[in-house]
Amino acid sequence: MLPAVTWVHRGLSYPAAGLWRRMNSSRAEGKGILANRVAVVTGSTYGIGLAIARRLAQDGAHVVVSSRKQQNVDRAVAALQGEGLSVTGTVCHVGKAEDRERLVATALEHCGGMDFLVCNAAVNPLVLNSEGGSTLGASEQVWDKILDVNLKSPALLLSQMLPHIEKRKGAVILVSSIAAYMPILGLGVYNVSKTALLGLTRTLAMELAPKGIRVNCLVPGLIKTSFSQVLHKDEAFCNQLKKSQQLQRIGQPEDCAGIVSFLCSPDANYITGENIVVAGFSPRL
Repeated sequence: MLPAVTWVHRGLSYPAAGLWRRMNSSRAEGKGILANRVAVVTGSTYGIGLAIARRLAQDGAHVVVSSRKQQNVDRAVAALQGEGLSVTGTVCHVGKAEDRERLVATALEHCGGMDFLVCNAAVNPLVLNSEGGSTLGASEQVWDKILDVNLKSPALLLSQMLPHIEKRKGAVILVSSIAAYMPILGLGVYNVSKTALLGLTRTLAMELAPKGIRVNCLVPGLIKTSFSQVLHKDEAFCNQLKKSQQLQRIGQPEDCAGIVSFLCSPDANYITGENIVVAGFSPRL
């Protein structure tokens, strides 16, 4: 089991007085709202995934981070442990069965079980943009690569972790994209994969509710990360996007982290099957 550590928290202001009092009380006791829980976060060595891992650990969870590259895992673990947070990590390419098995084994070995799974790993669509981003022009290889990582891997990884999460009546958070509601021209197959995650969320929520497991989906808008840098550095694209935004700015990774911690917490015990947009505006009625 991971040792107890002194948790580091940010001075945030919460609108709900009851929640603020509970969080303050927990912090004063050196604990957090997720104390003694275990969270596994894929694609969590930079950007949104790293911000989520940090916030879950700040709120008391033991966190297992993962990424495709060992040096990225080492850097993230060192940084978070340097902040006094309880974190371990392992290499995991979520599209590879042996890597998914290693991730499960790491969580069990270091933490003795798991409560939460956050599926953030995804294929960067611009890496596979050799066909110009056309949906119908995409090769079978591109279809397979994007759907394997963005859609199939969360379901396959969850199936391996399910017996352990069920024991603890835990929660699952999938990470989609605003492209699921507002397809981005040039990101054809990526748009499709992220839309499919919304359906996967609703389906898994129904199937796993009898087991006491909640499943929700984070839908980030344009967030300033290396993953989306080609988009947020495109001045014309950003200006067009801002026309539909109520909050006139590009999001930061930390904007996505608090809602994930909330969805893992007891305060969200009656929330499942939701696709929650964090984009500075709502793309829905």
